Amino acid sequence: MQISGLRYGSKLLELVEFPVAEFITGGATNDEIQNMLTKYGKLVVKPSFSGGVGKKGKAGLVRIVDNVTDALQAKEELYFATHQYGSKTVKANGVTFEAFIPSELEVYFSIAASTVYRKPIFTITPFGGVDIESLPAGKIKVTDIDPFIGLKSFDLTNALNDTGCPEEYISTLVQHLPKLWDLYDNYGLTTIEINPIRITRQGNKLVPMACDVKASFDENNPAWKRLMLPQTIFQTDVTPFENEINQLRTYQGQSDVLEMNPKGTIIPFMFGGGATSAATETLGSSAIFASDFGGNPPYEKMYDIANIVFKHWLDKANVLLLIGGKANNTDIYVTFKGVFDALRDHMATKGRKPIYVVIGRGGPNLIKGMFYAKGILDTLKLPYRMFGYDTSMIKVLEYAKKIDDWWDTAGKTEYLKKYPN
Repeated sequence: MQISGLRYGSKLLELVEFPVAEFITGGATNDEIQNMLTKYGKLVVKPSFSGGVGKKGKAGLVRIVDNVTDALQAKEELYFATHQYGSKTVKANGVTFEAFIPSELEVYFSIAASTVYRKPIFTITPFGGVDIESLPAGKIKVTDIDPFIGLKSFDLTNALNDTGCPEEYISTLVQHLPKLWDLYDNYGLTTIEINPIRITRQGNKLVPMACDVKASFDENNPAWKRLMLPQTIFQTDVTPFENEINQLRTYQGQSDVLEMNPKGTIIPFMFGGGATSAATETLGSSAIFASDFGGNPPYEKMYDIANIVFKHWLDKANVLLLIGGKANNTDIYVTFKGVFDALRDHMATKGRKPIYVVIGRGGPNLIKGMFYAKGILDTLKLPYRMFGYDTSMIKVLEYAKKIDDWWDTAGKTEYLKKYPN
């Protein structure tokens, strides 16, 4: 569940009194647009997308205008604009006219859960407004947050000093940024990102003004419902694969999937939020989808999920990955039996498909589940590698990526020589 832009993002920031750029929606009259132009001189026109959609500026979907005629022309061109974001083509439904904020400095700031630190982290740089991934290490700072203490001023001060932020801007940032921790911690967010925060002068004061917002929510945390956001804003175009999996949500256990790259080569069965975050980050574009199949799903549900996955993706994949932490309540044997029974039955009908299986799991009935998987994989003559809970999840994911590369270059050829179809 994600949102992007000021149309709904501003409602989040207003809860904690974080300054946000003024805006009006596409339904504004010509007089209302002119009043905004008179007040600010220029407006920034952006399309409104459902869900979390970024990189609109790079795609040429952000316009700066200084008169009503150009504003209306931008509205006409952007109102139903299409945008290629990741592996998906998304369509806008509306625009916003946002105040153009004169800026002396642009700051990127985010709070997110980290699988490396096993706690929240904040990321900050005074060189925002660009792809922060391209910044050298000295210009961006990532710091963990003690969830029992929260985001403290001295951590922000130290981080900004380390990135070379001019001293005169630090005080106002340190005054306002801790408010975003209150938002993150109290309303079921998993990520809050503002890029850019444009620092502007209001009289003798410097004020950090949020000019774009992205936020992700934990659907299973009811705290987000207190925001009173309409459910429709989370709706995005659903692929046939996502639609089939979503129909299984009525059963015990989770069955959340997000198709990421239909040209990917790794099928990732992820169990638990930590695995989902780590796998999505580590596998990158190699992962066909992101998923969370935790919550102790019964055999029938796991079998049905696996059947749908194999029907859509098995012929296109190099690696079948089962990844998760050490479960507390999920029966590993039951989930493995569902997945590998479905694999066996699929190949009995469609024929054996060369694929390398990587497993990284822990939890109840782990050994029994691994032996069951081993029996089926040996019968199908498929290569595999299994890791227990004492192996780092990140190392398992990195191993899966190496196998994926090797399978393309040599592994599949070697396998077919040994086991010709």
